[in-house]
Amino acid sequence: MHVSRRSLLRIGGAVALSAGIAPAHALTGPAIIGLKDLNARTLSFDGYYTGEKLKNVTYWTDGRYEPDALSTINHALRDYQNGTVHPIDPKVLDVLHQIGRALETDCRFELICGYRSPTTNAALHRNDSQVAVHSLHMKGQAVDFALPGRKLSMVHKTALAQQVGGVGYYPDADFIHVDTGRVRRWTGLG
Repeated sequence: MHVSRRSLLRIGGAVALSAGIAPAHALTGPAIIGLKDLNARTLSFDGYYTGEKLKNVTYWTDGRYEPDALSTINHALRDYQNGTVHPIDPKVLDVLHQIGRALETDCRFELICGYRSPTTNAALHRNDSQVAVHSLHMKGQAVDFALPGRKLSMVHKTALAQQVGGVGYYPDADFIHVDTGRVRRWTGLG
């Protein structure tokens, strides 16, 4: 009979707890993502258009969002055309974090687009009819991204599994769109 490492850790933890001792992974945090929820949510972004890197920002700790970290993320996800900063819906960040964890990554995303000002959105729409006139990017409720080291099709499948908001799949342009609007899905062109 084959027992996976994950099963072995769970069995070992249960035996140790029943014996009244804490297993090693209970003291240091989960060795494998998915054993239990973490007490912190951390994201990193590499800005496709800005070239900026935001590394390991913990935006949620012990059940609450961290205002300073959210401000840092808001700046990183600003309108890349004119620099306008707008609050990003923390639920979008949670969706990204869940996608990163589900795919067992360090949650380092390549950021294509976060917030878009109405001016930027209108200009993009004039050049590309796929850009929604009333885009949730203008409300800070959407992010376009890629996840280095993971196939885009797998990232798409994982985003759909979250069942939160909209998920756009743009395989020709190599990015995924997620938002916190109503649940829907679509495939876009390059």
